[in-house]
Amino acid sequence: MQTIIEAQALQRSFGDLHAVDGVDLTIEAGNVIGLIGPNGAGKTTLLRALLGLTRCQGELSVLGYQPENDHAKMMEEVCFIADTAVLPRWMRVAELLDYVTGTHSRFSRAQADEFLAATDVDPKRRVGDLSKGMTVQLHLAIVMAIDARLLILDEPTLGLDILYRKRFYEQLINDYFDGERTILVSTHQVEEIQNILTHVIFMHRGKLILHEALLDLEARFCELHALGDAVNRAEELPYIGRRNILGGKAYIYEGVPSSQVASLGEVKTPSVSDLFVAKVGG
Repeated sequence: MQTIIEAQALQRSFGDLHAVDGVDLTIEAGNVIGLIGPNGAGKTTLLRALLGLTRCQGELSVLGYQPENDHAKMMEEVCFIADTAVLPRWMRVAELLDYVTGTHSRFSRAQADEFLAATDVDPKRRVGDLSKGMTVQLHLAIVMAIDARLLILDEPTLGLDILYRKRFYEQLINDYFDGERTILVSTHQVEEIQNILTHVIFMHRGKLILHEALLDLEARFCELHALGDAVNRAEELPYIGRRNILGGKAYIYEGVPSSQVASLGEVKTPSVSDLFVAKVGG
């Protein structure tokens, strides 16, 4: 499988703040990776480094390119959506599509028109008159019509209601992802994207604290819901996270076989959001 992103000892500091602190990262082609972290964890700085938009120390390769030195060539094969879709507000939608057609060799106008036909975006309207949800749909339609190998999303649905968020990710997976492209998405809405992810990356204080395939989480982590007297026995095992539930407590264990705690209550694989809280907050 082809390596899309390779980073070694990647660092970026702002004064005494280590936004990216010694990150080692390998991402293979054909995966959908969720980058999860609290505000200030360094997620956006890491993504900007991958895009060649900020200078970092260490070694970094994206699609075989060095992002800073080969930025123009690399961006022919990379698409990016930030938390705020920045599009020329004075243009009409059709004019914007005409512009992208003339400036990007990998853009398919026919595909963009097909994607937009399934939305409420009117090609005759000015971009500035569109709602935030429609603007994001337009941005996504443009991105999906570009034959790119890597798509980077930084809080792409920020500020959208749940219907637009759901539609966004459905379009992304059903109409864009083909098993060969790679999608790296940073978001706080973990529950909404867990079902589309192949891998998760947890980032905290500039460091990667977890990089795991979702299919491997079950072998490494388990969550026990202990009730009544079972709580005391569950408490004796070394856990990484604990929270209150109705009538007892939920514990998340790392490296503890589920068979070892099965007699104490219901055992399942923790959700990505609960696992993240356990790894970061304890």
